[in-house]
Amino acid sequence: MALSSMTGFARSHGASGPYTFEWELKSVNAKGFDLRLRLPPGWDELEALAKKRAGELLSRGTVYANLTVKRSDAAQTIRINEDVLAAVVKVAGELAQRIDAVAPSIDGLLGIKGVIEVVEPESNEDEDKAAREAAANAFEQALGSLVEMRRREGDALGQILMQRMDEIEKLAKRAEAAPGRKPDAIKARLAEQIAALLETSDRFDADRLSQEAILIATKADIREELDRIASHIGQAREMIGKGGPVGRRLDFLAQEFNREVNTCCSKSNDVELTNTGLEMKNVVEQFREQVQNLE
Repeated sequence: MALSSMTGFARSHGASGPYTFEWELKSVNAKGFDLRLRLPPGWDELEALAKKRAGELLSRGTVYANLTVKRSDAAQTIRINEDVLAAVVKVAGELAQRIDAVAPSIDGLLGIKGVIEVVEPESNEDEDKAAREAAANAFEQALGSLVEMRRREGDALGQILMQRMDEIEKLAKRAEAAPGRKPDAIKARLAEQIAALLETSDRFDADRLSQEAILIATKADIREELDRIASHIGQAREMIGKGGPVGRRLDFLAQEFNREVNTCCSKSNDVELTNTGLEMKNVVEQFREQVQNLE
């Protein structure tokens, strides 16, 4: 199964009888899945079908779906609502007897809400049903195009994430081979520090200082962190290779990467090892940012 991005865009067009329509779908990142539909009046029955199909094919991301419909066989007509107009004229006449005012003009009367009505063309039930079915098929087509685009984006993201794993592995090996983390190097640095302390005062217990030095050296070892980083690399590669909706799991793994790298940096008492840790932290952050786009 391939990886999928949460971002994508698709359009589809269709026509049935007097109707022409266009679907426009846009997908963006989100923690869960949400389909937000904008349908013209009278086309609400498409909502249930659209949500069902989108939920079957997508597991994460917010999808904005907009349907535009036009009818070409008949134009809207304008009709005067005689009852409303008569009531307005009557009220205007009564006011004219009570106050000194200019008589209402025609454009003023027509501008009053309710005087003019826009009449939609009569619909045909069979034509409307066929058009809704055609629009449903067009949504299916647009949804398929969106899924395909998200998968292409996912393939590209997968390659980038694999590159980041290679970089992290390379930096982890550099950290493991760093001269500063070798026992002899750690012992030498501690010996220098102990010697400096003993020179400044004769109140230090040399045996106790040696015990403390051994304890500090043990705490400074990053062997466990490097082993866990290697394990995380293996898990990440396996998930990326299998594909599917693994974005959440990879995001959790990115947090674990960050935790281990931070520990390596905090334990380090060597400049070269610290710099390697900081480089690794930067790559882990790049990995995490890319993972945010995965389904």
